[in-house]
Amino acid sequence: MSETVAQKFLRYVAVDTESNPESGRHPSTPGQLVLGKMLLDELKALGLSDARQDEMGYVYASIPAAPGKENCPALGFIAHLDTSPAISGRDVKPIVTENYDGGDIALSGAPGVVLSPREFPSLLHYVGKTIISTDGTTLLGGDDKAGVAGIMALAEYLTAHPEVPHGKVCIGFTPDEEIGEGADGFDVPGFGAQFAYTVDGGAAGELEYENFNAASAKLVFHGRSIHPGSAKGQMINAIHLAMEFHSLLPVFEDPACTEGREGFHHLDGIKGSVDRTECEYIIRDHDRALFEKKKEQFRDAAAYINRKYGDGTAELSLADSYYNMKEQILPHMHLIDNAKAVMADLGIEPLILPVRGGTDGARLSYMGLPCPNIFTGAHNGHGRYEFVVAEHLEMIPRMLLGLLEKYAQM
Repeated sequence: MSETVAQKFLRYVAVDTESNPESGRHPSTPGQLVLGKMLLDELKALGLSDARQDEMGYVYASIPAAPGKENCPALGFIAHLDTSPAISGRDVKPIVTENYDGGDIALSGAPGVVLSPREFPSLLHYVGKTIISTDGTTLLGGDDKAGVAGIMALAEYLTAHPEVPHGKVCIGFTPDEEIGEGADGFDVPGFGAQFAYTVDGGAAGELEYENFNAASAKLVFHGRSIHPGSAKGQMINAIHLAMEFHSLLPVFEDPACTEGREGFHHLDGIKGSVDRTECEYIIRDHDRALFEKKKEQFRDAAAYINRKYGDGTAELSLADSYYNMKEQILPHMHLIDNAKAVMADLGIEPLILPVRGGTDGARLSYMGLPCPNIFTGAHNGHGRYEFVVAEHLEMIPRMLLGLLEKYAQM
């Protein structure tokens, strides 16, 4: 390769692709189009004549099957262009620490801020390796420009080595994954893959095919505002209604009390006054029956408020967001078995974890494209303590190549 995966990654993080849930545009920010166009030009320079970028910012390309492998399953690899709006992604200034010694890494852009194994013990697994971190003023962008860089490195390798046996390879880069819109405009038929992997995981070895079932809940509480001096027997405080409603939900089904496959409800926003108060919740559970039970708890609590204070006091709106991809992966467990086999070949210990969130792959799996998620070597996403292990970046194209070789035998 003319460039290492790490070098590609460092080029890509220089582009500000922070998404914006309030913009109302698709993609939500112009920087995603800029990075997409950069990737489009690189894909075309590799000779991928069908490479294209649509008006919503999706980038697609494919590498034809090697001679004699045309009947092998077409395999897709997908990563997202945007970074989280949780913290700025502008003017990213990475710090590259070679031969990490196990101590604190000073994030020089923010005096006194360090990336320390005391707070992040996983760093101690990477003594002797190269750590790419932020300077403490922005996120890094490993989520998911690490995946982007790995896929681009694979494309470069395959086009330079036509002798490698593989079926059709489909490449996709999506906008706005971080704000839940990454699959909204994805052209599954045009993408052309029978199966795919999102390259959007964390530590080397991560392999994920379970995620939350997800819903949103909006509550509007209607109170009665009366001057406090003459409010006895007349005032109904909508803020108190919201507090009472929340007290009816199971106290230990809060994110701060859950882990692994345990679901939760989460009060994500509240605003209002005595007269009217609005609450926004998210509801999550890996188990579909428990997910439905949690939604029923919301209905029951709203019904109780309305019985107590009168019909229409609490207005509840529930909307499902996405579902657990496991239901769609189970009929295609070769996706998991092959990934585990490749990791074994590479000397990587598989870490099969339930995703405590959602991925593009979850939505795509329900759109007819079974799509588990694999590692990138990125850690501590969405914040100033994000870092990527450079040696694990270099493993991404090897992992993807190994998957292609497995499917070339099918």
